[in-house]
Amino acid sequence: VQLQASGGGLVQPGGSLRLSCVATGDTFTQYTMAWFREAPGKERDIAAAVSWHGTTTYYKTSVKGRFTISRDNAKNTAYLEMKSLTPEDTAVYYCAASSKRWVLGREVSDYEFWGRGTQVTVSS
Repeated sequence: VQLQASGGGLVQPGGSLRLSCVATGDTFTQYTMAWFREAPGKERDIAAAVSWHGTTTYYKTSVKGRFTISRDNAKNTAYLEMKSLTPEDTAVYYCAASSKRWVLGREVSDYEFWGRGTQVTVSS
């Protein structure tokens, strides 16, 4: 499966962004989807994950209540809605897919397929 992420940009603190990840090349429902982020000087870390059916989600504590992960299986697309953004959310955001569709993985090693990152910068 190939993944293409989009939607990043520059936003002021308190602002919102929606990231999209379009999957091609395989059956989208075969995959658990996740969004990871990598801030300068830090390791890549999960922000959120969603099960293949879209009804089970996981959020890193620092984004819970502000970020919403979802997917539209008819459009082969996963989303990350981000609100109340802070400078600490500044990072390159990556979408990822795991063929272990019955597991909601939380580690980089759980995901075999990665899109190119999209930069999110939160600054005034």
